[in-house]
Amino acid sequence: MSARFVDIDRNTPMRLPADMRDWVPEDDLVHFVIEAVHRLPLKDFQVNCRGTGSKQFPPHMMLSLLIYSYANGLFSSRKIERATKRDLDIRYFRGNTHPDHDTICKFRRENFNAFSQAFISVLELTTSSSAPSP
Repeated sequence: MSARFVDIDRNTPMRLPADMRDWVPEDDLVHFVIEAVHRLPLKDFQVNCRGTGSKQFPPHMMLSLLIYSYANGLFSSRKIERATKRDLDIRYFRGNTHPDHDTICKFRRENFNAFSQAFISVLELTTSSSAPSP
């Protein structure tokens, strides 16, 4: 009796771009984090106002990256950078972009107080949304 195996072809390129919405189930935490961060006021987050250097990632994207990474046990900026290239859920909400570890670390360092408050706000949303209704 011979087994029939699925053909694994890693050499054929995808002809059409993938739809990133297909990468992550509808009930994944990533969707909650995106929605929660979009509700937060981000006026306290610092950005490079000098207009020098590379283009920056929007504060809501960096904040959601950090919150989602922390929720999944990723705290090192180097590990978070690696996840932006490897993990489909993180690639989804990053829009398939890949900030380097210096960018991640600098955003966290320069916005520590605002990040801490935003993180608490998102945690409060999770507890209020998971609380049983009366």
